[in-house]
Amino acid sequence: MMTGAPAPAAHTDAELTSLLSLLTSMRPPVRSVAVGHARDGASRAAAQAFIRAWEALDRDVLTVVDWPEEAASWLRPAQRLTAQAPDAWVLAGAPSGVAHLARRLRRSCGWDPERTFGFASLAALHMVEFVGADALDGLRGASADGGAWEIRRG
Repeated sequence: MMTGAPAPAAHTDAELTSLLSLLTSMRPPVRSVAVGHARDGASRAAAQAFIRAWEALDRDVLTVVDWPEEAASWLRPAQRLTAQAPDAWVLAGAPSGVAHLARRLRRSCGWDPERTFGFASLAALHMVEFVGADALDGLRGASADGGAWEIRRG
């Protein structure tokens, strides 16, 4: 079980720019997103910065969902993230919380990791080991330096 992970570092401007670029280059085009974030300050700030930038592009945020780093059940946040069938999902948080959420999303909801994007904190091998590469296949995101990362099977 993944627990006790430190909170993510603050996001960078380069990271936010890269994340927006990844989303706006998707085909078919992404117009609407659901944003999920952990409750720590860095994750909340990253999500809010993304929301402001996304809405400035005249795109829609259908829902914003937060979660505690440890929970008895991850079903409620998973259902809230997928309820409105967004074009894509954007996640900010420590790998431990997102890993638990991703397991629930994959098992119980209409979630597609190939249409899911994350901040730099999610580029963590231990998250892949915990959830499994098959369940996260296609998840991608931005690096703090403005680069990008992607999870693929094999």
